[in-house]
Amino acid sequence: MIDFELTPGEALGIVGASGAGKSTLARLIVGIQAPSAGVVRLDGADVAQRNRAEFGRHVGYLPQEIELFSDTVAANIARFRSGADEDIVKAALRADVHEMILALPQGYETPVGERGGALSGGLRQRIALARALYRDPFLVILDEPNSNLDAEGEEALTRAIQGIRARGAVAVVVAHRPSALAAVDQVLIMRQGRVQAFGPKDEVLRSVMRPRPAAPAAGATAAGGRRT
Repeated sequence: MIDFELTPGEALGIVGASGAGKSTLARLIVGIQAPSAGVVRLDGADVAQRNRAEFGRHVGYLPQEIELFSDTVAANIARFRSGADEDIVKAALRADVHEMILALPQGYETPVGERGGALSGGLRQRIALARALYRDPFLVILDEPNSNLDAEGEEALTRAIQGIRARGAVAVVVAHRPSALAAVDQVLIMRQGRVQAFGPKDEVLRSVMRPRPAAPAAGATAAGGRRT
């Protein structure tokens, strides 16, 4: 069983080896994958029983496999809903991608191509981040959000997570690269689908990095024993 609690203004980093179940947990939290057993609850309510349209308004999700659709930058950020231009620009500003969008041939009306193929990997990821931040959802799930980012993009990501926390929302960041954890205050370490450790970032990371006692040399015994 995986059980943890986050309060408004906190950000959780989920780390672990490949195959530990990090991305699966992210999909379970946003309700796009059903658990094989048990129930996923947010605020005590079963995610699977929530109205998807209503639930979606309060959740932002950046999947590991970035999916932009063959339409404009603006439509992708707005999740293909009818939205005010100021909400789209606000999301882009929060993701620190506004100036990059304005530099495109048609700005926000630039077609992104099939699966976003007309854009660089880093720009696709930052536009997908803006989509996750669109209309300030209370819960934001980011799965490997810095996999295609350079140093400047990672700094923008850190500021975005800080912004989520500053407005009293909750962020969950699945991370492979430690730089994605810069703005989180809680860490959950997964191993084989289970929680290995959970708690304040500094305490958890310090505990797993603590050096283990060296093994006795061959032929030696504990103090007071006999050497053979």
